[in-house]
Amino acid sequence: MKEDEIVIEPFTPEHAAYFRTLNEEWLEKYFHIEPHDVEVLSDAENQIIKPGGEIFFAKLNGKVVGTCALMKHSEQLYELAKMAVTETAQGRGIGKNLALAVIEDAKRKGAKTVFLESNTKLNPAISLYRSIGFIEAEFPIPSVYERANIFMRLELTE
Repeated sequence: MKEDEIVIEPFTPEHAAYFRTLNEEWLEKYFHIEPHDVEVLSDAENQIIKPGGEIFFAKLNGKVVGTCALMKHSEQLYELAKMAVTETAQGRGIGKNLALAVIEDAKRKGAKTVFLESNTKLNPAISLYRSIGFIEAEFPIPSVYERANIFMRLELTE
């Protein structure tokens, strides 16, 4: 492995603690941890993997520095969720690599649409989502998160 090489890996049970700690890091910095966060972060396998989703992890020089989940809502509708990159590793394209891995996995699973909920305070994240094709849309139903003030969707093509 070359120095500064970013490797994206799918979930293994050993990754569960990283999923939680990486997400708690950014949530506590910008917002607060909400009840639905606790539910998902404390039981990622049952909340995300078993229903048909996936969680990816980014390693930089062998160390886990980022994560992002693909949550299944229906056969054709998936959510890009819980993206987190530790502060010291930001600005290296890790978030983009994770988002693209999630989108490719959604395509493999037969998704037609991937959506996400975020907050406009997170300018770099919103810019990243726009750069890979997500467009802003109305919330189809109220969010389970207090912090969510932007809904974005990406229509997938064959």
